[in-house]
Amino acid sequence: MSPAQPTLLEGVDEYLLALDVERGLSANTIQAYRRDLSQYLAYLEGAEPDQGSVERYVTHLRSANLASSTVGRKLAAIRGLHRFLVVEGLRQSDPTLLLESPRRPEPFPKALTVDQAIALVEAPDASTLKGRRDSALLEFLYATGARVSEAVGVDLSHLDLDDRVVLVTGKGAKQRLVPMGGKAVTALSRWLPDRLSLIRRGQRGDPVFLNLRGRRLSRQGVFDVVRANARRAGIEGDEVSPHVLRHSAATHMVEAGADLRTVQEILGHATISTTQIYTKVSPAHLVEIYVQAHPRSK
Repeated sequence: MSPAQPTLLEGVDEYLLALDVERGLSANTIQAYRRDLSQYLAYLEGAEPDQGSVERYVTHLRSANLASSTVGRKLAAIRGLHRFLVVEGLRQSDPTLLLESPRRPEPFPKALTVDQAIALVEAPDASTLKGRRDSALLEFLYATGARVSEAVGVDLSHLDLDDRVVLVTGKGAKQRLVPMGGKAVTALSRWLPDRLSLIRRGQRGDPVFLNLRGRRLSRQGVFDVVRANARRAGIEGDEVSPHVLRHSAATHMVEAGADLRTVQEILGHATISTTQIYTKVSPAHLVEIYVQAHPRSK
């Protein structure tokens, strides 16, 4: 007698375990997959899915006025689950195989102007310990284009101020060396003595960026630093965030002539197509380069 086919819930557990162990996805990403797939199972109410039921579920999601990007993310989780079940021999067919993905509007990165970015990173009051911490953090974010999770994860051993590089750990636990400019190195050098006076023993690692209680700065703490100093710099709007600063760093590098492969390496993008979005930020700059470079542009 052949063994009983695992339930879909058991299949989800095996799929998430594979994402954790084999692909090394972050705990936050796996939790998001678990949430999306739990909603999917709840909709199915124990029924075995086919193409029709999956299509009805997608229609259900759209009727809830969810953003197309959210629907796309949830469908990606469902596709991944069913592909895994077939590959592992836990199901005979994939009900998502012929489904069309919802069209997603191409994201257009928000970016500060160069003057705004400089005003932001120069906003902290460097005469105070908190100001020196904020200055080091903001200069670091703008210099490296690091993600929030990468910035808060930096330990002292990851910094090389002499060679002006930092080792950051990105998505999928992939590490990369990122250069830092002189302004960032100077700001970090001013902050590190303060850090020694604050840091508390017994915590994991040796974090560079601390809160004022001496613990590793949290993601929310980084958001608070960026937004508070954006207000100090007179930059209006609550949408200013660490991610906007990352976009700004990339945009300004491309506008200054950096090649996309270099920017891709600095930002830690898996594919060049992700980095190519920055070529669309400044059409005037592209026209300027074209006029200078193309023999038939005149």
